[in-house]
Amino acid sequence: MDKTLLVTNDFPPRPGGIQAFLHNIALRLDPDRIVVYASTWKRGQEGAEATARFDAEQPYQVVRDRTTMLLPTPRVTRRATALLREHGCTSVWFGAAAPLGLMAPALRAAGARRLVATTHGHEAAWAQLPAARRLLRRIGGSTDTLTYLGEYTRSRIAAALAPRDAARMVQLPPGVDEKTFHPGSGGDEIRARLGLAERPVVVCVSRLVPRKGQDTLIQAMPRILKRVPDAVLLIVGGGRTRRT
Repeated sequence: MDKTLLVTNDFPPRPGGIQAFLHNIALRLDPDRIVVYASTWKRGQEGAEATARFDAEQPYQVVRDRTTMLLPTPRVTRRATALLREHGCTSVWFGAAAPLGLMAPALRAAGARRLVATTHGHEAAWAQLPAARRLLRRIGGSTDTLTYLGEYTRSRIAAALAPRDAARMVQLPPGVDEKTFHPGSGGDEIRARLGLAERPVVVCVSRLVPRKGQDTLIQAMPRILKRVPDAVLLIVGGGRTRRT
């Protein structure tokens, strides 16, 4: 039976978009055919307990590294190759291509027949920096497929790759859980609780960090209100820009 080793620094209970993306895809795979190798959420008893609770709830095996940031060091590479062999994995999925995809040659030498690396926004940023761009090109050349979320990231990442590697990129957008997100799933209740009634609502659900663009939405609201006077902006999330 073919099994996949998911190698990732980004995995719950650590919060974040990449973490949720990977977790939701992993849940849709056969639990007997996937093993997750991930970093520990955070140091201390609280982090250890939260991580242990989360891992116990998963239908597949989660192996945690002792570090809170998984990087392609020699030790981590040895651990990943050991897990590949121990669990009989034939495929490797890097949850974020950069920088963990740099381990691809070692894992292929250890027996991996297929290596896939998922790209996100930060790989697009890597593609703009000379040194990081060269590393991204190496990752593209040593994996079988790089996945991308949308055309914006694809175009920037592809420019850093060899043409043959760019041609092998495959779109893998996040799915939507239709059991949770569907018409009539609680929107009326939230509107009533927040006093929104039938007003047009612009909703942004995301971490509050500079690059996400909530500031742009706030700056745009005066122009929107000139055309739609009863519109309202609803920002949902937490983060370091919450108080600014």
